[in-house]
Amino acid sequence: MGNLKYTNRPSDATAEDTLAQLALDVGGTSSQTAAAVWGQLNPELWERTHSPWAVLQTVSGERLEKITSEPAFRASLEELLRVRSAENEVERWFQQAHANSPLTCAAYFSMEYMLSEALPIYSGGLGNVAGDQLKAASDLSVPAIGVGLLYSQGYFRQEIDRNGAQRALYPFNDPGQLPIKPVREADGDWLRIPIPFPGFELWIRAWEVQVGRAKLFLLDTNDPANIPEYRGITSELYGGGNDLRLRQEHILGIGGWRLLRALQIVPEVCHLNEGHAAFAVLERAASYMEDNQVDFWVALMATRAGNLFTTHTPVEAGFDRFPVDLMRPHFENYCATRLKISFDELMALGRRDPGDGGEPFNMAYLAMHGSSAVNGVSRLHGAVSRRLFGPLFPRWPSEEVPVGHITNGVHVPTWHSPEAQSLWSEVCGKTCWHSDPAHIGGSIRATGDAPIWSMRNAARKSLVEYVRSRYARQVAIQLGSPQEIAAASAAFNFDALTLGFARRFATYKRPNLLLRDPDRLLRLLRDPHRPVQLVLAGKAHPEDGAGQDMIRQWSEFIRGSGARNSIIFLSDYDMLLTEELAGGVDVWINTPRRPWEASGTSGMKLLVNGGLNLSELDGWWAEAYAPEVGWAIGDGREHGDDPASDAADAASLYALLEQRIIPEFYQRNEAGIPAQWVAKIRESMARLTPEYSANRVVREYTESHYVPAAAAFAARAKDRGKLAAEMLAWQRKIDSEWNGIAFGRLDVESLGGRLHFRVPVRLGGLEPSAVHVELYAQGVTGDGPVRIPMDVGAPLPGSAFLYSANVEGTRKASDYTPRVVPFHPNASVPLESHHILWQK
Repeated sequence: MGNLKYTNRPSDATAEDTLAQLALDVGGTSSQTAAAVWGQLNPELWERTHSPWAVLQTVSGERLEKITSEPAFRASLEELLRVRSAENEVERWFQQAHANSPLTCAAYFSMEYMLSEALPIYSGGLGNVAGDQLKAASDLSVPAIGVGLLYSQGYFRQEIDRNGAQRALYPFNDPGQLPIKPVREADGDWLRIPIPFPGFELWIRAWEVQVGRAKLFLLDTNDPANIPEYRGITSELYGGGNDLRLRQEHILGIGGWRLLRALQIVPEVCHLNEGHAAFAVLERAASYMEDNQVDFWVALMATRAGNLFTTHTPVEAGFDRFPVDLMRPHFENYCATRLKISFDELMALGRRDPGDGGEPFNMAYLAMHGSSAVNGVSRLHGAVSRRLFGPLFPRWPSEEVPVGHITNGVHVPTWHSPEAQSLWSEVCGKTCWHSDPAHIGGSIRATGDAPIWSMRNAARKSLVEYVRSRYARQVAIQLGSPQEIAAASAAFNFDALTLGFARRFATYKRPNLLLRDPDRLLRLLRDPHRPVQLVLAGKAHPEDGAGQDMIRQWSEFIRGSGARNSIIFLSDYDMLLTEELAGGVDVWINTPRRPWEASGTSGMKLLVNGGLNLSELDGWWAEAYAPEVGWAIGDGREHGDDPASDAADAASLYALLEQRIIPEFYQRNEAGIPAQWVAKIRESMARLTPEYSANRVVREYTESHYVPAAAAFAARAKDRGKLAAEMLAWQRKIDSEWNGIAFGRLDVESLGGRLHFRVPVRLGGLEPSAVHVELYAQGVTGDGPVRIPMDVGAPLPGSAFLYSANVEGTRKASDYTPRVVPFHPNASVPLESHHILWQK
């Protein structure tokens, strides 16, 4: 069987072939019907892994033959096939909204992808975003493919001992147990990509992952032809030092683009999900050079029109930087033989100051210099990113630094609980996430209290049952006594208010904010009339001692306070645990220090399930929060790591729980329903779920970036880069002549309630068409800046021109300052020319 060619289990059974086809699609395992199919084959393994492929690989031929002959199983299997076939035949949003689009393929490059528990090649938020966006692209039929790395060990798995100490484990990812298949040549040989590496040639193998209608290609270096040191390059995610990180990013960007070339995939758009993938900018330009016989700079000008860079980093220290002596052995020969530029020219693309030979190479700067658009992942993060990248655009106002924002969202069908899925399907239809879900808000608002509250009670009960099972297993691993295991199996209450806190344990996330007043926390938890229970989870990076100490503090508190029945810390925070928590938790707590949470997606997962958010006004919650949909802590300002601010936020957290959240949850009407609480659930589901869904995100990326970028790339790339060469000449002319530009004296007259501005501008060797002269004024009352074009008049002596503009006299003349900026109708300024001159 073709799909099983690389396993040791030969089979020619038609049913197995069908099951293999389904099992290899990681975009189609979340439905209740799918769970029923795989759960019947091996209930225990399915419960622990949610991996259809692993389940299929472990089932004996005899059992498979028996179960596939059972009418009930065949009916479930046929239903899966029917739904899959019907969905694949239907035109979806992209074909309907963009029938004649220039976009045929967008390649999405990311260091990690969270797609399924069955494919553990993720760490956290970045992978969550990548996986959810690829699934949403499939739902909407946006022509997108993913490129990433296959890690033989992945991110570490966590074990917590009886003393609360974290232990990092690295189990091997057996490719035969993963839902992947090797990419093969037409003759059946495994496709292998050679890349010159320091000292030896590196061979890269490629694997294919089916994600609904989309595909993900993964690269790995565990090829027998490689030297041992190179075979381990794709072993760990975010492990090792700077050298390993550079090698992995070299493979992702350069190897990833070469893989697409080998597969004859020609994307118009290259989406860099964080700076890790920025080397793709270089290889894409090199490929264009090869195809069109142009130099690197023309190729870069042409191809950058189709490159988009999404930054997720809220602090400058988060950018990957590589010193010169590490970059040189990897890229000096690549520059000379492939790019035909000097090594110093390459280094300049990754520096703030191109002339500083000691400045390390910054991957985010390369992504910025090689893209035509840049965005952050929330409104607040966009503003933070404009500050971070501001030094690349000296003298430009912060609000004009070319970084926009598209706020993240989550793939709703992945994260809804079975109980929520039933409610949404009944209220909004099973395929509401395959198009623009604009109508669902009204449908949810028309839903009564009883169905919503029933869904929440059932989902909480499912979570408690899961927590008990997983916690009992955890206590057994910790060599707990039979009594301790039995107690773990009976922990928590089906009807108690359930709080959740789960994320990476790092100091800026303040996971111990709830522990600032332990006695006050215990009083909340031990109220016999209004019980509260708290489930915690999270990993600290193996090199983060402070994060591991915070895990230990929670463990010691739980053990020492006797609160085992009302606080549980579950180890090994993974995608499966995330799904369960997102489905059943009543209130999700999030406590980062503003503005260090770029977006955050954990709280978004609760929206579809009727969970509510209690969060710092940071990331996505800073724009989503309203009193009708949840609760907020913090004053919306930045305080760094000020202990006084931490204390104030902790006090606010306790007060909200005591005075608002707990009373609202337990205030029931005659039907036993907390009407005020359910009203919040309803509004949160209606207002926030579609807005913070990956459905909205992918549609926004497609319409704001992918489609325009595809058209811009086509224009620059045709005729062997004719337009790109013209733009490069314009850019170089701007660079060489800019210092010759000068303002004359500004003259302002007030006539009939209007201000008339006139100013002579000497342009030196530039034509008026190469620049724009405009009046600039700061915005007022939160509005953006005012930019008023000035009209060019007749030439003046000395290569000067008189510029003028008339302005309504509603503001003082002194509010306006003339300035000169570069202009080309096809260029993105200041991204592609950062010059600016202000009239003094």
